[in-house]
Formats: sequence, C-alpha cells, structure tokens
Amino acid sequence: MKNKIFARSFAFVTVLGLVAASAFAQSAANFKSAKADVHAVSRLAFGPDGVLFVGDSLQGMIFAIDTQDKQAPLAEVKIDVKGINGKIAAMLGTEADQILINDLKVNPISKKVYMALSRGRGPDGVPVLLRLDSSGKIEQFSFDNVRFDAVSLTDLPESKPNAAPVAGRTAAGSGATSGNPRTQAISDLAYADGKVFVSGLTNEEFSSDLRVVPYPFEGPVKGAGIKIWHSAHGRYETASPIQAFVPYTIDKQPQILASYFCTPLVKIPIKDLKPGSKVMGTTIAEMGSGSRPLDMVAYRKDGHEYILMSNTTRGVMKFQADNLDMFKPITPPSAACEVTEPARGGNSCQEEMIGVPYQKIENLKGVWQLAKLDDTHALVLADSEGTLKLGAGQATWFNVQEGRSLDLTTVILP
Repeated sequence: MKNKIFARSFAFVTVLGLVAASAFAQSAANFKSAKADVHAVSRLAFGPDGVLFVGDSLQGMIFAIDTQDKQAPLAEVKIDVKGINGKIAAMLGTEADQILINDLKVNPISKKVYMALSRGRGPDGVPVLLRLDSSGKIEQFSFDNVRFDAVSLTDLPESKPNAAPVAGRTAAGSGATSGNPRTQAISDLAYADGKVFVSGLTNEEFSSDLRVVPYPFEGPVKGAGIKIWHSAHGRYETASPIQAFVPYTIDKQPQILASYFCTPLVKIPIKDLKPGSKVMGTTIAEMGSGSRPLDMVAYRKDGHEYILMSNTTRGVMKFQADNLDMFKPITPPSAACEVTEPARGGNSCQEEMIGVPYQKIENLKGVWQLAKLDDTHALVLADSEGTLKLGAGQATWFNVQEGRSLDLTTVILP
C-alpha cells in the first residue's frame, strides 16, 4: 500500500513539476535582457525556478526577475548576522540610519536570502536588492543587465513624494508613517498556483484592494475592492489595507488569509477576486485594537498546520490553522451596527480578542520581518534590543525607526 501511495504521490509531484517547468518556459519567452527600471524595492516573493517578484510601490509595478540562482545548498543553512543594517550600510558607503530593510524572502531552491532595501529615507532614496548566502556574505544584486518582465497596476493612489511624514500612526510607540499615499499601493506580495497576489490601496471607492496577477504577465491589472467587518472598530471598512497575508487552502477552497491594522483576521475566496469586483471578506478573528500585523508565514509541524504572525504590540503570535473553516464568522452584533466608514457603530458594536485563539511566542521579541527558511526553520529580522519602534518608510508606508540595530537570526519554527 505504501508503494502505491508513493507512486501516486510521485506521479502527482512529477505532473506539478512539468506544469511549473512549462509555465517557466512560457514566462521566460517573455523576458528581455536589459536594465530593469526599478524605482522601489518594496515587497518580494519567489515564484518558480528562481524567479523573484519585486513589488515597486512608487511606480505601481511588479517585476519578474530571473535571478539564475538555482543551485541547492550543499549543507543545512543557518544564518545569524548581528547588526545587519550596520554591515549593509558599511558595504554601501552610508550610515545605518539610512538603511531601510523593507522585506526579505528566502529562495526556496538555493536558500539564499534576498533583502529589499531603500538606501535613504527621503524621496531620493535608492532602491537596492541584496543577496546573502549561508556564510553571511552579502552582495548587491544589480538591475543593470537582467532577464525580466514587468506589469503595471491600475488605479494607483496619488503620488506625493515630497509629502511630510504623518505623525503618530504606527501603533508601535512614537513615530510616523510616510505622507506619500503611493507607498501604500503595495502592502504585501505572494505567489501561488501561477498567480501573483498583491494587496494595497487604490483610488477606487473600495480603496482596500487585492489583485490577482496571472503569471506569465498578460497586461495591466485591475484589482478587487475588499470590504470587511472590523469588530474592534465596530464598523464595516473598505479603506483599510491588508497589511500581511498568505494564500491558504481552507475547506478545500483556495483563499487569502489576510490580517489588517488593529487586527482582524479575514479569509477571502480567491475565486471571487475578479478585476473590478467588490468582495466581502469573512472575519474569523479579532486580535485586539492598537496593533499592526507585520508579517506572516504558514508551516506544518507535528502533523498540524500553523500560521506565525509578527505584530507590533503582541509580539509573535502562533495560531493553529487546521480547522479555520470551523470558526463562526464575526459579524455585526445588531442591525444598528450595519454602518460603513466613516461612521462607527459605538461601543455596543465593538468586540475584541475573539475568534481564532493564539499563543504568544515569548522568546521572539521586536520582530520586524519573518521568512520561512525550510520545513523546520524560519529567519527572523528583529530589533537587537527586543523593542520594535516604527517610523515613516520610503518605499513602504512605515519602517523601523532611526537608531535601531537589527539582527538576522535562524530560529526553529515553534
């Protein structure tokens, strides 16, 4: 019986491999060799065969870049770099305060780490993509002569590159967020099943937006407007962007599992995400107001599925994801609460800390970014002092405040 199961599994994997290879061959035919005119490296996601998707919020574009990084490591990878932003600054000839690490992802083939950076905090900040190997060696990935394709997003927020930061909106101590609305065009990015998923804001009526970008790219992409019930605020919302998400299958249905500011957890059916549509997400958890999700990874351990989320005020949160379809949707408690923003339903409509339960991972503190390294390990980018402070971003809405040292560490998935 085991052999039959293995044979069927092997055949299935082989088919998937052939499909992926065919998709890559088709996408590679669209690639051109030239300078990729990237204005911002805001978010990253890996696709098939070493293709790296770069979300450029300032232009409202997604680049697919052939990294040609397809060599598997010879041994288990463990990366630990103290004060990594200082080391990057020394390499780039600047100060640590001028290095903003916007995102990081691990190439699933080579296990090399790719880091999205802004060199400089002002409107003239320079986009930088770095690559780090298992020895801790850091090198710059040049956009000057690469094989790539690109696609534009539509309905972008207004661009105000010289706008002053907006104070007091980070939900992590004092600080600010970028005053340039365009930095919110891309808040998160992921690839799954031949599609690139992009969250952010648009200039549409439902400004909270989720786009499904077919890959290989086909042309400019319009998104779907998302509406959710936010019980901590006691109202429906259509203008709060998804801050972090993972594509996830729930009850055999492909979904986006998304988290928002203050912190509702919402499932959104991928089949409903048609260009120009308006979609109601299903809220399945409320993890408390005054907080902001920062990053999410999904993994399997000891026969169970888990989601790990970094959060500004509650640290790193782990919740079991085996039976997310079993949780009752969180909806308005009365007809009087059936309002949309900017109106609020009042205290009688507000509920906090309900739905999917979570466990706080006490030994992970000050975490800014998470990335899955392999089946048992993750990479954690965290404040060296364990206390995360946020400020205005350059290619993103917010980032780590000046004066903070960041460590990149390998940890066992809890």
